[in-house]
This record gives sequence, C-alpha cells and structure tokens, in this order.
Amino acid sequence: MPKSKPSERGAIEGGSLPLSALTAAGDIAYLWDLASGRLSWSGVSPEFVRLGGAGALDRAKSLLDRIHPADRRVRQERMHAHLATGASFDCEFRLRLPNGEFVWVHDRGAAPAGDRMLGVWRFVTQRKAAERHLEYLASYDELTGLFNRKRLRETLDYILAASLRSGRPGAYLVIGVDKLTAVNDALGEAAGDTVLTEIARRIEQNLRASDVLGRLGADRFAVVLAECAEDQVGVAAERIVASVNREPIQTDAGRIFATVSIGAATFPEQAKVGRDIMARAESALTEAKRAGRDCFVPYLLTDEQRAKHRADMVMGDGVRRALKEGRLVFAYQPIVESTEVVGQANVDYYECLLRMIDEDGVPVAAAAFVPVIERLGFVRIIDRYVLERAVQEAADHPGFRLGFNISGVTATDRSWLRTVMRLLRDKPLLARQLVVEITETAALHDIEECSRFVGTLRELGCRVAIDDFGAGFTSLRHLQALAVDTVKIDGSFVRDLATKPENQVFLRHLVGLAHGMGFTTVAEGVESEGESAILRREGVRLQQGYYFARPSIPAPWGK
Repeated sequence: MPKSKPSERGAIEGGSLPLSALTAAGDIAYLWDLASGRLSWSGVSPEFVRLGGAGALDRAKSLLDRIHPADRRVRQERMHAHLATGASFDCEFRLRLPNGEFVWVHDRGAAPAGDRMLGVWRFVTQRKAAERHLEYLASYDELTGLFNRKRLRETLDYILAASLRSGRPGAYLVIGVDKLTAVNDALGEAAGDTVLTEIARRIEQNLRASDVLGRLGADRFAVVLAECAEDQVGVAAERIVASVNREPIQTDAGRIFATVSIGAATFPEQAKVGRDIMARAESALTEAKRAGRDCFVPYLLTDEQRAKHRADMVMGDGVRRALKEGRLVFAYQPIVESTEVVGQANVDYYECLLRMIDEDGVPVAAAAFVPVIERLGFVRIIDRYVLERAVQEAADHPGFRLGFNISGVTATDRSWLRTVMRLLRDKPLLARQLVVEITETAALHDIEECSRFVGTLRELGCRVAIDDFGAGFTSLRHLQALAVDTVKIDGSFVRDLATKPENQVFLRHLVGLAHGMGFTTVAEGVESEGESAILRREGVRLQQGYYFARPSIPAPWGK
C-alpha cells in the first residue's frame, strides 16, 4: 500500500484511527475544532487529493467556500440541529474542485463534547450520478429524452383537470411510426433509433410551447394539445404527418422514407378520464392504420354516443348536487341465516345499498347512477363518502354489523385504503362491524394489488366479501390468493333455481368450490321459499333477497 503523506494522514486527537481501513474504503476522517475552526484529516482518497488535500481544507471557512451554494443552507441547518439537540449529523453535499467541477460527499459526524466534531467523509459522486439516471428514467425516455408513458399520463391528467375547470377543450394525439419493425429487421436497430429520434424532432418542430410530446413505447409517440379547439386538432395532426414524410431521414444505413399514422381524441367532449381519452385515441390510430397509414383519423362519437354523453353529464351533475345536499342515503337489506324460517330469520348483517333521493323525493337505485359516475371519473369520491357514512353508522349503533360495496377502481386505491386505516386504526371492535364487498371481476383485474388491499382490511378487523361470485368463473382458482372471508353467489345462479335442475347442479359446484376454499357463502337474489329451501339444502349459510326483505331506507334501528 502506498505510503500516505503526513499532511493527509493528520493526527486525530483522543486516539488513532485504523488508517488502512479508511484507505481501503476510500473514506476520509476529520477532526474539527469548533472554537478555532481548524480541521485535521486522516485517510487517502483520489477525490480528496483532487480537492487539494488537507492543506487546502485546513479551515472551516475554506471548506465552506468550496460547498455548492445550493447545499450550504441544508448543511448548516443540520449542523446547528446537531449541536443544539444532539440529533444525528448526516448530510450529503457538493464540493467544488479547483477546475470548477463538483464532487458529492456524504458527511457523517458527531460532537459529543460540544467543542470538537469527529466525522467521516465518503465520496458518493458515482452513486449520485446513478440515482440521477434512475430518476431521469422514471420520467423520461432514454432514447429521445421525451416524457415516458408514466409522465405523459400524469401530464394528460393535469391538463385534463385544467380543461374541466376552465371549459377550454384540448386533444390527445397518438402517433404511430409506420413499419418501424421492418426498418429494424432490414437495416438494424441503430437505423430504427435514428428514425425515431428524427421523427421526434420533426414532431416537436410543429408543436406550440404549451403542447407536450412524449414517447409511449417502441413505435408510438403521443402529444397533449392544451387549449386546442376541435377544428384545429386535424390541422395540427396533418401538419405533423406532412413534416415526417416530406423528406427522407438520413441514417448510417442509408436514406429512409418514413411515415406516421395519427389517431386523436378530444377532451372533455369525448372523455373526462385520462385512461378513456388514451384508449379512444388508440382506437382512432388503429383506424388510421386500417385506412392505409400515413394519415390522420379522429375518434368520432356517434349521435347515439353524444346523446348518452349528454345524459351522463346531466346525471353526474345531479349526483354532485345530491352529495352536496345530503341526498345520498343508504337503503338497508338484511342478510340472514339460511337455517331460520321467514319472520324469525336471524340477521347476520345489513348491506348498505346506496340510493340517491332525487329532487322530487323519489329514491334512485345505485345501478342508475354509479356506472355513470364511474365513466365520468369521480366514483372514488362517492366510495369515500360511502366508507365514512358506514363507519359513522357502525360507530353510532355498535349492535349492528354493516356491509357496503366499493367500485372496481377503489379496490386497488391506496388513498382510499389510507382513509380506512385512519378511521379504524386501534378500533378493532368498530372494524369487526364492517363487511367490505368488492366485485369478483374487480378482484381478478389485479390479483396481486387486490390481495394486499384485502389483507390490510382483514388486519384491521374488517370482513371482506367477494360480490357476484361466479361472474368470472373461469378464473376462480385465483380467488384463493385473496384470502377473503365471504363469497356472495351471483343472483343469476339463484334465479329459477326451483324449476331448473341444471342451475342446481351448477350451484352445487359453486358452493362446493367456495367451501373448499374456506369461504362463507351468501346467496343473492332469493325471491321464493323454493329457492331458499334448495339453498339451505345445498349448504349455503346466508341468504339475501326480496323473499326476506326489500331494501329499506329507514334504518332498522330507527323503526
């Protein structure tokens, strides 16, 4: 090992440091006399030598002058906090080299006696560069430097929200590079990359400063046009098409004539949710490729779709007013033990079914408005309202167990789950009063995320039920991973049960499968004694339906 210079080794008062360990790790130790501002150093590091060594950093002021101006305040605040409270001193900052470049230092130290500080430097420039690269890749496409799909989606959501507030329309364009795979196969990926970067440059030349360009994937770009009238969307798209095919692209493999196809969707006229806008633009892009490529095709709403959209808007406004005015209420329907007879049925829990009281005082079933608010993108607000109301009802009436439904998007919504944790943390008795119902189709959409969701609810003490059990029958084996408590057999398997033997066979299979997985079973849609008797015979534990009681808006405890 090379011998260290005395000025670089220094002398740390109060004991000696294992210099070989410091050198092997590339770390530098220091002793800082806080009264005099004098610094003593031990250790050898190439970065420390480039800084000038111990001779150039023998005073606190000379060190402070080297620290990047943007990092000085944070370092000083942490130093003062350590000296005042004893909090750990752990800080990363940049130091200027004599040539003007900067290196990153991780500084950890302590001043146990208050008059001297002992610490260790580790140079972390390479790690910081790697972190910056990872942060860059989280938002940007590595080849083109444009926003990646994630960042583009976030931008679309932001511009869409602004459009909804201001009423000014915009558009989303998906731009597909025609036959890029053929270029890669024939001339190599390097030629394909050159085509992509040049097309990105040509697209960007035809955009306004307020427009946002990103790369969705291998052969697709996307543009968000903010505040763009519908009649100008086609103008912008045709300009991009023309700029790409106007002249060939020069690559190392030769000149390539490239073309693009474009699909577009406008907002908020055609959609008010980011994923819907993206899906409709993709649909239009598919049509553009079918039309022969090298062209633009807008997504068009039919007259029927426009009428439905207007009806959705009216219904959505009505739901918002009802929420604001307290006209969203629960109708309660009992879920009873199968072993009991009508009139004496033992209620296991009440399902809280959402109803909207319209302006004429007439209850409107959830099926009439929940699909609408899902399409309009504010179902999470309603699901949070349902959660908070159900928790409050349970808290006010501890003798009752209540169940409630959440939508498919909420079944993997972590913000909703955080609200549950806030409301129920350290309240196991209250949590045990609640049964959260999610649809089977929603559970199957993202098994892994939904499994975590269910696990958290059960850890809090809630029961979790799968609603509409059987609707995704081909994937029932996946449900075992969810570890729910209860499955609710879809009413379509209960209907006409007494008159259709084939339904009984199918029901027997479903019940056997559910019991084999350890689930409690509930049959929905029971409307006759005959159906109820068969369900009891087949071992279904709980039943729900008009045969026992219709949903009632007056709460059972209010009667």
